[in-house]
Amino acid sequence: MDKYYEPQKYENKIYQNWEKSGYFQCGQNNNDSYTIVIPPPNITGSLHMGHALNNTIQDILIRYYRMQKKDVLWQPGTDHASIATQMVVERQLAEKGFPTRQEMGRDAFLEHVWRWKNESSDTIQNQLRRLGASCDWSRECFTMNDDFSYAVKYVFVQLYNEGLIYKDKRLVNWDPKMQTAISDLEVIPTETHGPLWHINYPLADNDGKFITVATTRPETMFGDTAIAVHPDDIRYKNLIGKYCILPLVGRLLPIIADKYADPEQGSGAVKITPAHDFNDFEVGKRHQCDIINIMDKQACLNDNVPTDYIGMDRFTAREKLISELVDKGYLLKKDNITHTIPYGDRGGVPLEPFLTEQWYVKADVLAKPAIDSVKSGRTKFFPDNWSKTYFDWMENIQPWCISRQLWWGHQIPAWYSDDGSIFVAMDAEHAHKQAKEKYGYNVTLTQDNDVLDTWFSSALWPFSTLGWPHKTPEIVTKYYPTDVLTTGFDIIFFWVARMMMFGLHFMKKEPFHTVYIHALVRDEKGQKMSKSKGNVINPLTLIDDYGADATRFTLAALASPGRDIKLSTNKVEHHRNFITKIWNSTKFCHLHDVTNISKIDINQAKHGINRWIIAHIAKQIHYVHDAIENYRFHDYANGLYHFIWGNWCDWYIEMAKILLQSNDNTLIRETKATLHWGIDRMMILLHPVMPYVTEHIWKEFLNHDQSLIISDWCDNIDTDIYRDDYHNIIWLQEMISEIRSVRSLLQIEPVKMLPITIQEISENTSNIIDHYQDIIYRMARINTIIKDSDNAHHGHFVRIALKGTVIDLGLGDDLDVIKEKQRLQKKIDKISKDIEKFEKKQNNPKFIENAVKDIIIENQTRLDEERKKYNILQQTLNNLEI
Repeated sequence: MDKYYEPQKYENKIYQNWEKSGYFQCGQNNNDSYTIVIPPPNITGSLHMGHALNNTIQDILIRYYRMQKKDVLWQPGTDHASIATQMVVERQLAEKGFPTRQEMGRDAFLEHVWRWKNESSDTIQNQLRRLGASCDWSRECFTMNDDFSYAVKYVFVQLYNEGLIYKDKRLVNWDPKMQTAISDLEVIPTETHGPLWHINYPLADNDGKFITVATTRPETMFGDTAIAVHPDDIRYKNLIGKYCILPLVGRLLPIIADKYADPEQGSGAVKITPAHDFNDFEVGKRHQCDIINIMDKQACLNDNVPTDYIGMDRFTAREKLISELVDKGYLLKKDNITHTIPYGDRGGVPLEPFLTEQWYVKADVLAKPAIDSVKSGRTKFFPDNWSKTYFDWMENIQPWCISRQLWWGHQIPAWYSDDGSIFVAMDAEHAHKQAKEKYGYNVTLTQDNDVLDTWFSSALWPFSTLGWPHKTPEIVTKYYPTDVLTTGFDIIFFWVARMMMFGLHFMKKEPFHTVYIHALVRDEKGQKMSKSKGNVINPLTLIDDYGADATRFTLAALASPGRDIKLSTNKVEHHRNFITKIWNSTKFCHLHDVTNISKIDINQAKHGINRWIIAHIAKQIHYVHDAIENYRFHDYANGLYHFIWGNWCDWYIEMAKILLQSNDNTLIRETKATLHWGIDRMMILLHPVMPYVTEHIWKEFLNHDQSLIISDWCDNIDTDIYRDDYHNIIWLQEMISEIRSVRSLLQIEPVKMLPITIQEISENTSNIIDHYQDIIYRMARINTIIKDSDNAHHGHFVRIALKGTVIDLGLGDDLDVIKEKQRLQKKIDKISKDIEKFEKKQNNPKFIENAVKDIIIENQTRLDEERKKYNILQQTLNNLEI
């Protein structure tokens, strides 16, 4: 074996063999299915830490259930990402000096997009391969493939015919740069420090009197159609029903009473601009106010404003307007405040509420069954607290705007005649047929230029990837509904809720029984990763430097429910060292030729040490099964880490070295067989999270013919097997550990052998000590064991209390006990101060109230660790005898 495991040497070769051998493909057996659909990454995307975490979790589940002999399907694919892709291609065209998309026309532009897609869109899929994702790539889907496009049109037509899709003129979030509507969920509220202008509106029937309003967007005042005050605001009760005059325009504005106006905000009077503010739009509807749109698609002022403002950019118009208001005495004052401005997540410019005609889905109707599914427990969120987030949105859901003013995407299957009639059909031929039925003759139809919101097509992902609406065998017999969806909290609204709505409406079944919400990966200080902060960790760099196994294992080990992940390269490096530890234990087994020994019947083991490790592994098998099935991936990874590093490598391997030096050939054969069986089990248990190194060890050094990825999972073993031996060796470990701990605290050199005297002893404890004397001598560095409470002590000693006995560890005459006590006391005093500091924080209500949850947990963890150190040191000090 190589001195070290080198992931770069093996990973690509192993993955290519898996994929070439067809191991990832579904339909390998006729057993029950287990299905996960991958959250389809954008074709413009590349692997980031969120992808790495999410796909690691999915792959753990898929590999685990594959080894459980389920018929697994991990459905991969990518999303066409309308806005992002269109931006990328337009930018590339500009860099190459091509005409703009408007200049070249829709068909020519889409040819460029498809060309780019075919040449460049497989980046993230190959990066997922590097991570080890065992998707069924033979079934890879793209949200604009012909079959998927057919399903999208089918859904649109059916929902339209059911009256669940309709056209309406409403306010939308408008991106002036991209010139398209975007979803409320794609809005980035950005805190900004800026002016709040107080403007006087003259009262119509009272010369010289004003009503004052405050606004951060004065340019929208040209679209004002009312002033609202609270009905109980005594300052304005006598003005309700009267009129004021819109400055610079002269239009009369009614003063209306509406509870939307907050008497404690600003002047208490609010300008109502229904065409340019969502709240104002609702107020305007309640009071039947006029709706005056003053902007075009570029956010420039249109013909509904004074002549010298027409065509002016909104921010340029703002400067001119403020200057004019000052000159004419309408501006009362300007305050500087912190407020929120909505930005588009793609265009990167401030959005405008914009009055346009768009296509909508009656989301409230579709939401009801989806709400009931979670409330009834048919679909569960893990962690459960995310269900509240789901309900908060679903129970207050608004009509879903599904049209986008883009060219790349699913063009809306609606056609218009010259008189504005709409014909919704699967294709132009059927639309013309509908029109002929209406008019009695052929007419010219024009297809809607808009495309569908990307999330509309993604909502079909769990069933359209399987061939729906065609009655495919996959749908009828196997893979729908899927089992678990793993995703980030940020797309519960975007995607999870919409899959629930569409799955229940079209398939009459929930698309999944569990929604696992993974954590956010932050940097080691708990800060969100961002390019501007320079703290982004690239998973591909981690894979290059430390290997996919160490990267995956680190992410799983940190994936504690309800807590964000604090990632550092040091943690990945540490788990790379863990792989080295596994490698070295394999080398030990290889050195002792354990694979040539007959397999052990684990129920017939004779020696207590071997029986103990068998019992330990039995418990570990059960623990891993329980952790994975209940989505406790951190428990799964950390449990294996502590067992393998501690009980297997540091304890059993060291004990086995002693057993292998025995003159008893039967014991040697049993120990080698136990080593072989144990490392076999560990490769199986580790494989879902650490697939590469386990596959390599399994094939190359454990000499299995069949690949580990398709091998059987561990057989269940009675967790009470060898119960007495298990507890006896646990006691033995505790005894040796206590002796080692005292030696370390007192800085006794490892080469120095010490005696122990047993002061109190039970019969069982006496038997353990007699039976495992060789282990105690070697591992505790002991030269004498005296079971005689009357035997006089020679020199100094430390008393160690254990269950079933009291042990005095002899220290000899050359130890300066007084000096040691002083040294220990200094350590105790320092730790006491640390404990006091952590306790002060933890008992401070302001700290608990204001600190981030992770900081509070970290403080408590540090406090617990320091208390533990304190107790060990204090006990050692108390028991140090002269």
